[in-house]
Amino acid sequence: MMGTIYLVCASVLWGAMHSLLASHTVKGALRRAVGAPAFDRLYRFSYNLFALSSLFPVALMLITFPDRPLYSIPTPWVYLTIILQGLAAIMLIAAVVQTGPFDLLGLTQLTAVGQSKPAALVTGGLYAVVRHPLYTGSLVLVWLIPGMTVNRLALFTVLTLYTFIGAWFEERKLLKDFGAAYAEYKARVPMFIPKIANPKS
Repeated sequence: MMGTIYLVCASVLWGAMHSLLASHTVKGALRRAVGAPAFDRLYRFSYNLFALSSLFPVALMLITFPDRPLYSIPTPWVYLTIILQGLAAIMLIAAVVQTGPFDLLGLTQLTAVGQSKPAALVTGGLYAVVRHPLYTGSLVLVWLIPGMTVNRLALFTVLTLYTFIGAWFEERKLLKDFGAAYAEYKARVPMFIPKIANPKS
């Protein structure tokens, strides 16, 4: 029980730091501190590196802390969940490719020479049917895992709440950055559940 509580606290702390570092306030302070050119080159790569490395202790807790099983999806239903997880993985890969893997990782910005290009609003492809395909694919992958345990349930619940809260803050930033263009896109395309009929880019 205590291990689960520690796991929840660690994942909440990870989510809070992740969101704080992505906020306009912190990014503005860092840009002023290190200078705009250096910040624009280093920020995304450094942010991703910190997010990944700080997630390692949470993953270690999940693996090593005492746990107990809750349920296992039986056959033949497990085959359906595996198929849906496969489709979610394809969605994730397609969204990363469409967004630009090097941009997403921060490698494009890290190696850029001169002034970086302003971010563009992506509304085509997968983004024409759902506003956050990366989040949707990730949620499907974790919640359709065939075997659920107490610690997994606790971690997945925290990460899901973080995803919804983080998406809400992210959309506030996007509205500030893109204004009416994002407001129109937001009104037209659903947030997490893909719109299957007549997608418009």
